[in-house]
Amino acid sequence: MTDSITLTAEQRNTLLDHLRRSPGPELRLRAHIVLLLADGYTWATIAAVLYCSTRTIARWKRRFAAGGAEALLDRPRGAPARLSAGWVAVVVGWVTQKLPRDFGFLRSRWCCEAVAVLLWWRHGLEVSRETIRRWLRREQIVWRRPRPVLGRRDPRREAILAELRGLLLGLPDDETVVFEDEVDVNLNPKVGCMWMRQGQQATVETPGTNEKRYLAGSIHWRTGRVFLTEGLPKEGRGAALFCRHLDDLRRAFRQY
Repeated sequence: MTDSITLTAEQRNTLLDHLRRSPGPELRLRAHIVLLLADGYTWATIAAVLYCSTRTIARWKRRFAAGGAEALLDRPRGAPARLSAGWVAVVVGWVTQKLPRDFGFLRSRWCCEAVAVLLWWRHGLEVSRETIRRWLRREQIVWRRPRPVLGRRDPRREAILAELRGLLLGLPDDETVVFEDEVDVNLNPKVGCMWMRQGQQATVETPGTNEKRYLAGSIHWRTGRVFLTEGLPKEGRGAALFCRHLDDLRRAFRQY
C-alpha cells in the first residue's frame, strides 16, 4: 500500500521531537511510522525497515488521523477501570459456562483471542488478548487439561432391558440371540487445555481406554460366549467388518 498522510510543520516538529527524545521505544516507533508515511514510503517498505506489521501501521495511521500527535501517546490499556469489573464478569461467564460454538466459532475451546474478538463483535469493546489473560488470571481462572469422565447412563436403560428380557423369555427353541456391536477403541484420547477456575478441574467425556482397534463382537445370551471379528488394516468400522462378523456367527450357530 502507498497510502500517505500530510503533516503540518508543527505536527512534523512534534513527531521529530518524539522520535529523537522520547525515552519510550513504543512512542518513537509510532512517530517514525507516521513520519515515513508522510514522506510517501510504502507500507511494505516501512514494515521491512521498522520490523513491524502492516496492522501496526494501520492502527497508528488511523489514530493519528483521528487525534493528531497526541493520539500517539500511551493510554490506559483495555477497558476503563470503572468498567473492568463488569466486563471481567462477562468474560468469566463465557469461558466457564459457554462454549465457543454457542457464539458461532468453529472451535471447542476458548482462547484469549477468541474472547477479545467476541467482545468487539458483541459490545464494540476493544481489548487485547493479554488483557483477557490478565482478567482471567485475576479471577483465578487457569489454563489446564480437563479430567476425562464417563458419560451419563441412558435414562431408558431399565425399560429397554425389560423389553429385551420379555423377548428372550418367549424365544422358540430353534432360534437363538446374540448381542452385537462394533467399536473403534482409542486409548487415552488427546485432551487439550482450557480455562477453568483454580482448584476446580473441568471434565470432558471420553469413550474409554485406547490403542486404535476396530472390532465387531457378539455375546451369546445363554452361554455368555463372546465372538470377535477384528477389523483388517485400514478397513475401519463399516459394512465390510459387519458382514465378515455375520459370516463368523453363521458358522458358529449352524444348528439354528
